[in-house]
Parts: sequence; C-alpha cells; structure tokens
Amino acid sequence: MLLQGKKLLITGVLTPQSIAYGVAEHALEQGAEIILTGFGRARSLTERSAKRLKEGTEVLELDVSNPEHFPALTEALRQRWGRVDGVLHAIAFAPENALGGNFLNTPWESVQTAFRVSTFSLKELAVAVLPLMPKGGSIVALDFDNRVAWPIYDWMGVCKAGLESAVRYLARDLGPKGIRVNALAAGPLATVAAKGIPGFKSLQQGWGRQAPLGWDARNSHDAVTRTACALLSDWMPSTTGEMIHVDGGYHAIGAPPVDPHEDEKEESGQPG
Repeated sequence: MLLQGKKLLITGVLTPQSIAYGVAEHALEQGAEIILTGFGRARSLTERSAKRLKEGTEVLELDVSNPEHFPALTEALRQRWGRVDGVLHAIAFAPENALGGNFLNTPWESVQTAFRVSTFSLKELAVAVLPLMPKGGSIVALDFDNRVAWPIYDWMGVCKAGLESAVRYLARDLGPKGIRVNALAAGPLATVAAKGIPGFKSLQQGWGRQAPLGWDARNSHDAVTRTACALLSDWMPSTTGEMIHVDGGYHAIGAPPVDPHEDEKEESGQPG
C-alpha cells in the first residue's frame, strides 16, 4: 500500500466535493492515518466530512490568519502522533473584490488577506510541521498554474504565482532536512471554492478543447487526488520544488485545435 503507516495532516476539507476530501479518501485507502484541520463556522462541515471518511477522524483547529494557531497545531500533533510524514496544503481565499476583473481597483487590504491566507500560510504550515519531520517528509500544495495571466483570477492568480515561488524556496531550505515540497497544478474542477470565482464556468468549458487528453471538471478529481497521494508517498524521493500538472495537458498547448482548411473554406464561401 502506497501510504502504509504514513501520518498525514490534510487541510482544506469541507465537503466530499473538495479536492482535499478526495486526497484524504485515497490516503486512507492506501494505509495512511489522517488528521484534518478546520476552523470557524466551516469547521462543522469538516467534522461532518471527517465522520464520512472514517469514524474517529480528528479535526484540529487551524485558522491560518491567526499566528497563535500554528504552535498550537504543532503541539497537538506532537501529543497525538509524535511525528508527521506528509502535509497537504489546500487553503486559499480572496475577497470578492480581488477577483472577477477588478484587478486595478482591488484595495491593499483585500490583497493582503488573499496573500496571507493563500500564500504565506504555506510557509507557516511548513514551519509548524518541521519539528515533527526529523526523518524527512513531503509537503504538497494544491495550485492552479499562474505562469500566465488568466481572465478572471486577478489577485488570486498573483497569490498562486507567489505560492509557486514559495514552493521553490521551501524546497531549497527544507531539502537538506529530507523534506520535499511540491505544487500540484490541477485543471479547473467543480468544487465549492470554484463556485466563488466569477466566470469559472466559461474557463472550465473551454479547457477540454485545448487539453490533448481532454478534461471534465466534474469527473477529473480522481486523477488529481491520486497524484497528490503519489507525491505524499515515498515513490518520488528526488522530486522537489516542482509544479506537477494534472490538467489533461492543457499547459503544454498554446491554443485550442484549429481546422487547417478553415481559411480555404472561407475563401471559397463554404460553411466552416
């Protein structure tokens, strides 16, 4: 079993549609022990999902905007397990005015919130688990490739680009301690979080036309969650600082397929 005996901390589980939920589900199937995190009003959703995953699955309090929660998390994990083998960072948030084509008008306060929750939290989480990884481990951050500008993603895109950079710097600093840090860049998936992004439907509908392997935003979760489990396992011991794409190949293609005879049809007056 891929994750037999591994102790994994998984953030970002809300509903069974969450990518993090799928990672937790596969991890349990592959022999791992898991602990989830949640906070505030959404914690009740996480606890409900925890029971659905496996009776007795614990949910620890973690609000990444509260600095006091990180040392408390370290101590709670130390008391329960004594060590951590892997972590899934699946945390992102941007205020409504930081998305949807409002890039030039977004105030600093909203940008600051988005960056702290979506980007800086990866560093804080890594520091929190570092004392519990004396023999190394794996940290995986869920991502959406932001090497280019997207029509609707705005400051969340900037934060994800920062996340990708943070992955590389953490890989640099934690590699000597045997800890691998990677980003997993998924294509658009139908999740609760995605519903909060204006124009998301248009993006997901066009994705499959450009991805050579095709893409279904409702049925591609499994490919993403299995890849996350592979990264959390010992099967990729020399991979760190990477952005692993699970997007049907979209990132490798410059534009959707075109009809090479389209111009000839237009000149002849034939229907396209």
